[in-house]
Amino acid sequence: MKFMTSTVFSPRLRSLALVAGMALLPLASGSAQEQKPALDTASQAEIQQFCTSIADPARDQRYLLQKQELEKLQADVDQRIAVLEQRRAEYEDWLTQRNAFMKQAEGNLVEIYKKMKADAAAPQLQEVNPLLAAAIIMKLPARQSSLILSEMEAEKAAMVAAIMSSAADPNTSKDPS
Repeated sequence: MKFMTSTVFSPRLRSLALVAGMALLPLASGSAQEQKPALDTASQAEIQQFCTSIADPARDQRYLLQKQELEKLQADVDQRIAVLEQRRAEYEDWLTQRNAFMKQAEGNLVEIYKKMKADAAAPQLQEVNPLLAAAIIMKLPARQSSLILSEMEAEKAAMVAAIMSSAADPNTSKDPS
């Protein structure tokens, strides 16, 4: 380009060179366009090779992520099963205690209190273990039970009534959560 700006060439020669350069420009760009598809083919081959080479590691990574998610879900299920097992054990414990509680009132002891008057039975029952008193009162007829509870001190009667209501409710649990 420097030779075109030189003073040796006339302005007309410079114009002619410029026109010739402009005329050759489409030929040069045409040959570049012809090379471009060849370059795209090479690029496509590289891209294909790259994709093929990372396909297995990508699949392995997907499987690993899925495995981790499944392990998290399994841990959550195991935790919930553990909570259910704990609650089942609590329920069995409660049931065992309730059955033992009910057996305490079995036998002749209930018959003795059944034959007693309410004003005589109440002071005796408020002095024994509240669990035992509740078990005995539960085995008595409802009318006699109400008379005995009305003869007891209010605090003791409320405690025995609370024990009786929790023993009669099969939905009672130690841990309400």
